[in-house]
Amino acid sequence: MKKFSPGLIPTLTTVPVVMILLALCVWQIDRYSWKIDLIDKINSQLAAAPVEMPMGELVPADWQYRRVSLTGTFDHSKEIHLFAVADPGREGFQIITPFIRAGTGEVVLVNRGWVPKDNVDPSTRREGQLDGEMTVTGIVREPYGKDWSFMPDNNPEKNVWLYRELKLMAAHLNLEVAPVFVELDKSDIPGGLPIGGQTRVSLPNNHIQYAFTWFGLAIAMLVIFVIYGLKRGQPDQD
Repeated sequence: MKKFSPGLIPTLTTVPVVMILLALCVWQIDRYSWKIDLIDKINSQLAAAPVEMPMGELVPADWQYRRVSLTGTFDHSKEIHLFAVADPGREGFQIITPFIRAGTGEVVLVNRGWVPKDNVDPSTRREGQLDGEMTVTGIVREPYGKDWSFMPDNNPEKNVWLYRELKLMAAHLNLEVAPVFVELDKSDIPGGLPIGGQTRVSLPNNHIQYAFTWFGLAIAMLVIFVIYGLKRGQPDQD
């Protein structure tokens, strides 16, 4: 009968590593459940009827992906151009315009939608520069900046923006604004531009695959440990 003798150092190495891998497996399963709940919450918010967005300070994370309505007027003289690629790979810009709310004068930066790069100049889409008081609906989005230091910066001087950096945009426009953006729903716009409904929700849920990966690594580590221990425990044969 083979003797199992893996040795002290392999044992002290393998046991904690296997425990860590199994803990990672359990953590990924928990993350899977959390992601399912988050996706369900977002989908229900996107499908809900719009509510009037509160005036003043609000917590962006609490309102992310909430459908809201706003009443007021656009200030087209201060629109911002956020670079964006539309399907299928067409370069252009999303048009972010200050929206002055009726009654209080609070300003919300509203993403009106996408235009091709040839139509970034407002003079090429005058019909779509809506005037007068109106009520609009859309989805609340949080600001975001660049993820890595080597990525290019926004260029306020040329009005070419790569990230929704709300504070920088507000400073560039010399405005006090609400702490979130609102991305407008798609609607009939004279001239067809900007094209609303640009909200994209992408929440991959690959945690079960990750859990199987960690579990597989733990099993592989144990198999190697057992084989090594059995071989090491065999008596030398001359």
